[in-house]
Amino acid sequence: MKYCYTPSARPNSRIDVADILRGVAIAGIILIHFQEQMNFFLFPEPKNELWASINTKVWDSIFFLLAGKMYAIFSVLFGLSFFIQHDNQAQKGIDFRPRFVWRMFLLMLLGTFDLLFYNGDILFIYAVCGLLVIPFIRASNKMIWFFIGLMLIQPVELIYLIKGIIDPSATPLYLNSGMYYGGLIESQSSGTLIDVAEAGLKLGLPANFLWAIENGRMTQNVLFFLTGIMLGRTRLFYNEGNNLKIWKKILIGSAAAFAVLLPLYKFIPGMFEAPCISNSLSVALNMWKNFAMMFFYVAGITLLYYNTSAKNWLIKIAPYGRMSLTNYLTQSIFGALLFYNWGFGLFRHFGHTADFALAIVFVALQFLFCTWWMKHHKRGPFEQLWYSATWLGKKK
Repeated sequence: MKYCYTPSARPNSRIDVADILRGVAIAGIILIHFQEQMNFFLFPEPKNELWASINTKVWDSIFFLLAGKMYAIFSVLFGLSFFIQHDNQAQKGIDFRPRFVWRMFLLMLLGTFDLLFYNGDILFIYAVCGLLVIPFIRASNKMIWFFIGLMLIQPVELIYLIKGIIDPSATPLYLNSGMYYGGLIESQSSGTLIDVAEAGLKLGLPANFLWAIENGRMTQNVLFFLTGIMLGRTRLFYNEGNNLKIWKKILIGSAAAFAVLLPLYKFIPGMFEAPCISNSLSVALNMWKNFAMMFFYVAGITLLYYNTSAKNWLIKIAPYGRMSLTNYLTQSIFGALLFYNWGFGLFRHFGHTADFALAIVFVALQFLFCTWWMKHHKRGPFEQLWYSATWLGKKK
């Protein structure tokens, strides 16, 4: 790969709106995880038809508004952070790439720790995909845009789509992730913390990777990370030049794209009997509509922050976003404590509506803790641990 990288001429100052977006994303992810009862999906029967209807509406609303979109925001900001860290060091004449490899190894360790409690960990997968984008951090803009386009068309799904056209009886990509997830249920429903930890390490890691491959998440992660790198290079999150006009165009364009893609996602895959075609179209269209809605959220919040008095309220979210790693890991620990058998076993009693209320309370408590903590510390507990270990043996 040809490298055409020149460090930025301007400093990469703290981007408050990125912290706000990160806070919104992690809160949304927690709402989804609590709806899923931390990857458990074993819910009690509703007391009556009314509660069943309410539960369904709560579930559908949360997944419509948040699923795939919050994850995408979080992933894009991961790529943005990589760019900022690399560019800051490049301005000093330091190659950050070797240390980023070490940083991703540390993230794997944090992901392994997460698996002791929650088998749906994304940190380990992030670390692997982070390693995959290292060759691009010094590539030309043209090269990065090319691979963004390539990942956007989702090459794995495209291959299986073509396979389905050639052979309508061909089976979709399935790596048996369900078998691994099924093996986790016993430890969650009747096991101890030790049982959950053992199952998470043994079954959770392969389950996550296989599911991610089956559902296009591996190529999507690379897409999101590269998008974050380009947002960093173009300095689009700063209120400079015509950036706000660009965000207005993104807001309108993403809303229009979502309005087109949503009905396509709902109806087009079902028009094909060939399973390979139907499944590939479903995965691709789902990602495209989520990508569009993600950019609608990002553009909307960015414009609200820079153009309206809502900035005074939005900035209060920034401490929560700056502690996103701590918030993610603590939701795994306390979420498992709340829902699994080794803890309070709320899976036996809580339906979707109660899960939503519990998630709101939990996020609110996290928010209060983050607001207090960031008044006295520069970083969150796990953020400080990751930072200190990243720069072990070397001053920044």
